[in-house]
Amino acid sequence: MKYKLIAADIDGTLVNNKREITPKTKEKIHEAIKKGAVFTICSGRPVQGVQLIMNQLEADIPVITYNGAMVITGESRKIIYSCTMRKEDAIQVEKLGRERNTTIAIWADNKLYVNRMDERAEKYSDLSGTEPILYENVEELIEKGINKILWYDEVEKINTFLKELQGKLNPTINFHTSQPFFLEFVDVNASKAIALEKLGEFYGIKREEVIAVGDGFNDLSMIEYAGLGVAMENAPEEIKKAADFVTLSNENDGVAYVIEKFILNSER
Repeated sequence: MKYKLIAADIDGTLVNNKREITPKTKEKIHEAIKKGAVFTICSGRPVQGVQLIMNQLEADIPVITYNGAMVITGESRKIIYSCTMRKEDAIQVEKLGRERNTTIAIWADNKLYVNRMDERAEKYSDLSGTEPILYENVEELIEKGINKILWYDEVEKINTFLKELQGKLNPTINFHTSQPFFLEFVDVNASKAIALEKLGEFYGIKREEVIAVGDGFNDLSMIEYAGLGVAMENAPEEIKKAADFVTLSNENDGVAYVIEKFILNSER
């Protein structure tokens, strides 16, 4: 096989708009695994949130979580790579979030902490499959190791925050949107590209043997890193321009199409 590892984002990529993996996509993933390819989910979601997708998929696969801040083997939960935020970075991001009166979600030690119990905190809790814990002092969480900080707000406000933060944050912070209403912050050494590199090293798979499929700006690093970077049809134009190939939309089994074209039919 020319390609031996395929990484797919979840929302807007692997699942349809009902947040489901279709039978066709599931079938193609299983066929690829049977053929010898490694399939991995590469998401901004936490371990718990990815587990819900693994249950739908019914396959024990490695997963990339927190936008690349943690890579685990799957059901065994062996950590291949983990990257936490620096103390000064976490303090800066949390302080700026409070100043903007936004809902803040912090992932530390695979637990979800929030600055307030509002409607957004409840929605994010449902999405991640994790009960939120109210925190008061971010420094207590830093001791546990913070993998990711997320701001949850109205789309217009998130766009404003993005502009305001340009040149303001420490250079050791990576930040980007994963959904239009989520602004996520991780360490500069945490990205989907770095996570894919670590996963490739673990399996002995070269960069040029990797396919990465995504639809968002948090997928850009892995799309640019992979031997074959694929954008979904429903991705923004900037993502499509950076990709080597544009597949069908998430509503039309775009991931299944990539697997069929580049892995299952690659020898024909």
